[in-house]
Amino acid sequence: MSTNASSALLLLTFLLMLSPSLARADEPTPVQDILANPDAYHLRLVTVHGTARDIEPLDPYILPSGVTCYGAYLFRLDDETGSLPVAVLGVCGVPVFRDPEVEEGDRVTVTATIQAPGHGSYYLTLEGFRISTAERGQVQAIATKIERFAE
Repeated sequence: MSTNASSALLLLTFLLMLSPSLARADEPTPVQDILANPDAYHLRLVTVHGTARDIEPLDPYILPSGVTCYGAYLFRLDDETGSLPVAVLGVCGVPVFRDPEVEEGDRVTVTATIQAPGHGSYYLTLEGFRISTAERGQVQAIATKIERFAE
């Protein structure tokens, strides 16, 4: 693994560990705003409201360091303005199996770090943890907190 990939993973891990303590916006960000200008939101912590769709539990995946992570899943968060892919990272180093925190159709508030394509960021796929090197690609929200809400 290259030094740049190791550095990117270390930075991502550090940011995800700190992100729950960072200040959050009072108002949720519309998905359309994130998708229209993903570079402006890259590595920023945002809050989005919407409906959970297409929940996909993932098989355990292995980080470049060799550590295995368990219990990760993907879902799509739909609001009235668009659809945002969301990844929930697994618990790494301990073989813990857990059900996704969301179910199809749940109305949720998600606090997440946005990853814009083309920045050499890691992203989670059905095939495991991958590094994005493409200039164009998919925006992904890495969830740090998920709460159900009643309307």
